[in-house]
Amino acid sequence: MPLASDKDFVALVTSFSVDPDSPDLSFMQRDGATAVIDLATEFEKYGVASNPDLIARVIGRLSDIQVRDFALGTHNSESFETYWLMWHYLLQIAPKGFVAPVATLFATLAYERSDTPLAYRSLDRASADAPGYSLTILLRRVFGSGWPANAFAAMRIELHPKVTAGIFE
Repeated sequence: MPLASDKDFVALVTSFSVDPDSPDLSFMQRDGATAVIDLATEFEKYGVASNPDLIARVIGRLSDIQVRDFALGTHNSESFETYWLMWHYLLQIAPKGFVAPVATLFATLAYERSDTPLAYRSLDRASADAPGYSLTILLRRVFGSGWPANAFAAMRIELHPKVTAGIFE
């Protein structure tokens, strides 16, 4: 199992980090979105992930906001537990500098599960990794407003086709 402190795993994750100025940005975003789905499929089938390259690809590609926003909308009520396991696992192994996207994704699932304390602890992890991370700030406002979890989920689901179109079209 790769660990956040394993130098080879950190280098692999870093190799998949997205440079927003890259001429290959569209490819990297599509690659990241596809990797999220592929990893979720692995978790759905086996309950774990065993492909370090795929794990590193997801964590690294989540450095891109479009990939992260795509990932935000990928789960539904049928796949919730699969994504819960996946984001929880990735949160445990994400290297420093790559924790915030995973932590915010896990926070949204905790919020939708009505575990607001866990959602806030996940946001604390994101803040510790990347102070000022925009999604962390937004989610603190959303969670603090008392916005119902089902309304948040509906908004997330409604935005997903737009994000998907932006990546794949």
